[in-house]
Amino acid sequence: LINKKTMTATGVSVARYTNCKVVCHGDVLPGDVWVREGKIINPADLFYGEKKLPDTVVDCRGLIVAPGFIDIQINGAFGVDFSSLQEGSVLECIEKVARGLVAYGVTSFCPTIVTSPPDYYKTVLKGLSGLQKGKNRANVLGFHLEGPFISMEKKGAHNRDYVLYKELSPSALLSCYHSLQDVCIITLAPEIPGAMETIRWLKEEHSDVIVSLGHSSAHLGVAEEGIRSGAKLVTHMFNAMLPFHHRDPGIVGLLASLAIGPGPAYFSLITDGIHAHETVQRIAFKANPQGIILITDALPATGLPDGIHVLGLMTVTVKGGVATITGTDTLAGSVVTMDICVKEFKKATDCTLAQAIEAATLHPAQLLGLEGTKGTLNYGADADLVFLDESLTVQATCVAGDIVWKAPGGVLCS
Repeated sequence: LINKKTMTATGVSVARYTNCKVVCHGDVLPGDVWVREGKIINPADLFYGEKKLPDTVVDCRGLIVAPGFIDIQINGAFGVDFSSLQEGSVLECIEKVARGLVAYGVTSFCPTIVTSPPDYYKTVLKGLSGLQKGKNRANVLGFHLEGPFISMEKKGAHNRDYVLYKELSPSALLSCYHSLQDVCIITLAPEIPGAMETIRWLKEEHSDVIVSLGHSSAHLGVAEEGIRSGAKLVTHMFNAMLPFHHRDPGIVGLLASLAIGPGPAYFSLITDGIHAHETVQRIAFKANPQGIILITDALPATGLPDGIHVLGLMTVTVKGGVATITGTDTLAGSVVTMDICVKEFKKATDCTLAQAIEAATLHPAQLLGLEGTKGTLNYGADADLVFLDESLTVQATCVAGDIVWKAPGGVLCS
């Protein structure tokens, strides 16, 4: 399976993954993937420029090689709750999740903090230095702050005691969060007075922070203005927003709006088979296939047995794979993993294999402006890879050129 050759010239080891099907440019085609120093390289440069052969050849035995999955909304997993971390253990807990996620093909993610007291943001948002480029785990791209500037009527599982819905301004946002260091995405409700000014300010002064519309009672016109002002994403489309109505489709109408300008608009979708019916997934896919981003919205209970668990300051009951606020029917998030989301999305929409995978790789990378290094297998991209069989079951995961997880008894274990 693995053939190692002695290097014939000075330099860094080169690995060639062969006998595989490669996801690239909207298709799945036979090919090889060549890796050196954590990057995908052009073998022609190696052959003709350096007169060199690969040092390691890995026979993938027909597996699909895809970019590693990117999850831009995950509340926690394996007992770790990103909304109730203790000072001094923040990096340790995030690292625990980062190590666990590679078993599900995730190589990059955004730890998500739901509506919390201002002091909590001050504790957690102190930077992630020393963590992002660690070995043997998924990359941390930055925090997703989901709240507290959301609609009280559409707060979902968020704690009403800390929801800030009366007004919003750049100063109010900074007063709440204390810092935008290592913040990747902010979800807010565009109908809050002052939201448009704040969205425009973020676009101008903090262009690396993506504004997402969510947990909102906004009508379509307000949502369109939010996108035109600089928002680029809708948080878990169809959930925690006004239901579709034929006279005013609300935020859902952004799927087909012609009034949001030429810039791209993305929407995340929880494809766990619970948050969005198969028919709804098909409608979303038909309306805007290039904008779909699959997310797990996973809870700390992900990877744990059914029972009572915690999300921030709320208790959650998980039974039969369904997570609700204890004592209610309100969905609190999911306990699904990204590999299952990709499978479910493909099954529900009957999209191509490449389209299903790109919704969890290329699209989130494009949203975050990382498509040069993440979400593709183009030359120069990071060698964050997931190896899948025909059923889209994860067989192995590679981060920065190193295989960090293999399925026990899987194809790459022999």
